[in-house]
Amino acid sequence: MTILKNRPSELSKEDFLSHFAGIYEHSAWVAELLWSQLEVSIERNCFDSAAAVASQMKLIVNTAQSEQQLALLRAHPDLAGKAALAGELTDDSSKEQAGLGLDQCSPVELVKFQQLNTEYQSKFGFPFIMAVKGATKEQVIAGFESRIHNSITEEFQRAINEVHKIAAFRLAEK
Repeated sequence: MTILKNRPSELSKEDFLSHFAGIYEHSAWVAELLWSQLEVSIERNCFDSAAAVASQMKLIVNTAQSEQQLALLRAHPDLAGKAALAGELTDDSSKEQAGLGLDQCSPVELVKFQQLNTEYQSKFGFPFIMAVKGATKEQVIAGFESRIHNSITEEFQRAINEVHKIAAFRLAEK
């Protein structure tokens, strides 16, 4: 069991939210609900492992209203999209996309990503989400091309699962 460096049980609310609000992209409500659980817990230190925090945050997202889940999906940036080009990504998203090399796309690759983003967004109403850590550009493009054929229900669940993977990667760095 990996204990987090900054033990949630020992943090003030302000420090907790500062530390964990970005685990789910622009969705501090997940950390706020987790704080509410921690605050009333008899055994606060049970929240000090990365696995416990990840599990509880995942449960919070999975039991949220579908509108709130959709807002969480829509809070994610397009891969190699306008926010990336404008330098408007969160630090975590910037690192994740740079690790994939999306910050160094050729003009042809950028056009391809923009086309894929537009097609995906038009069909599903939220951006293509993939936990890109350790992936290649080619794998991301293949992901776009295979997942575009999913039903909205399948893809919504797939996107939520990818968000959880991203959250786990981010949490592992805490």
